[in-house]
Amino acid sequence: MWTYGVAPESSAVAQVKPGYSPFVDGAAVDGTGEPATAWNPTLDAPLAEVRTAGAAEVARALTAARRAQPAWAGMPGADRTRLLVRVARVVAGRAHELAVLDTLGTGRLVRLTRDVDLPAAVAHLQSCAGWADKLDYAGHPNPRPVGVLGATAAGGPPLLAAVQAVAPALACGNAVVLVPDADAPLTALVLAEAAADAGLPAGVLNVLPGASLAGADVDALLPAAVPPSGRGVHVVHDDAPLDQAVDGIVETLGTDRRVLVAESVADELGELLGARIAGLRVGDPLDRNTDVGPVSSRERRDRAAALLAAALRAAGGDARGCVPSASTLPERGLYLAPTLLTDVAPTSPPARDEITGPLVPVLTFRTPAEAVALAGAVRTAAVWTDKGSRALWTAQRLRAAVVWVNAVDRWDPALPGAALANHLAL
Repeated sequence: MWTYGVAPESSAVAQVKPGYSPFVDGAAVDGTGEPATAWNPTLDAPLAEVRTAGAAEVARALTAARRAQPAWAGMPGADRTRLLVRVARVVAGRAHELAVLDTLGTGRLVRLTRDVDLPAAVAHLQSCAGWADKLDYAGHPNPRPVGVLGATAAGGPPLLAAVQAVAPALACGNAVVLVPDADAPLTALVLAEAAADAGLPAGVLNVLPGASLAGADVDALLPAAVPPSGRGVHVVHDDAPLDQAVDGIVETLGTDRRVLVAESVADELGELLGARIAGLRVGDPLDRNTDVGPVSSRERRDRAAALLAAALRAAGGDARGCVPSASTLPERGLYLAPTLLTDVAPTSPPARDEITGPLVPVLTFRTPAEAVALAGAVRTAAVWTDKGSRALWTAQRLRAAVVWVNAVDRWDPALPGAALANHLAL
């Protein structure tokens, strides 16, 4: 039987520095917070030291943002557009470096950081740049910048989360103080550096790893920006294209999503999913042919391992109801075998708790209404069915921010327009 060979990216592309610092008023500054370590989950070893921001850096960033914001807001929209397009170009020019850096810091597959996350981040920047000179025509009353905004980027691909948090705010003429993902702050700091290199005025974008904005003197706090990942469901109806559904489920492995499947096709879907999961290739996420990388942190790996152990105990102490991957796990790194959990009860831990590893809990339903009830409130949902009317019925009733039909994690670059509207409504 043939298989793909090894096709690794070089970690040297990331240009990892020994230490990273808060970015305030256009430059890196010493942080007075507790020192932290960015971790490499592939090697289960330190990646870089991070000097975190303390109260002094928060105050300094707020002062810089308050000073810079009026001139940034007063700049003609066309000039803001040109600057933000320049930022997008600089980020695009460093896309390979940023993709590998995100992979090193999170364990996310490089073929996703390189081919999905970075193009999406650049597209978000370009789309928001296109809004900057059109705000006077966006509606009545005419939109206006709010001032200094505090933002948090947590969960999901780190660079994309940071861009989604700051790009709409900058386009609207706001200055931003960003707290990046605590577990993976490096690419947000490089983003700030790239923006400064592109000519973004000092103080307009400040990045404070490890900071707290509680009680900070900002004009508004933006909700945490979480890109396409996080708690979600796949709803597989009895007329679904099962092969296509299996592809979508495997594509989102490790992103905290459950599978709700019609009882009449549950066995068939389970067989197809079990076969696919058993053949997944677990290994180095820098290898472009790897299917499953490590869990992003030891705490998340251990939580997922405990969830799997509880599922095995509920199944009688053996693999009944659980189909683990046949792949051999690397000896080093924060890895967990991809596992299909079948016959999951709605009240059991795999159905209820956050999933932080490559586990796929499968629950069954008898009617579309029961599927909607089982789904509950989720961030994203994918509906799999051949009937347009059933797809629309389900999508309209799911309590989800985003719903796809016979697809998953497909994001149009124009979506930041919706985020922009949220900024304008503040």
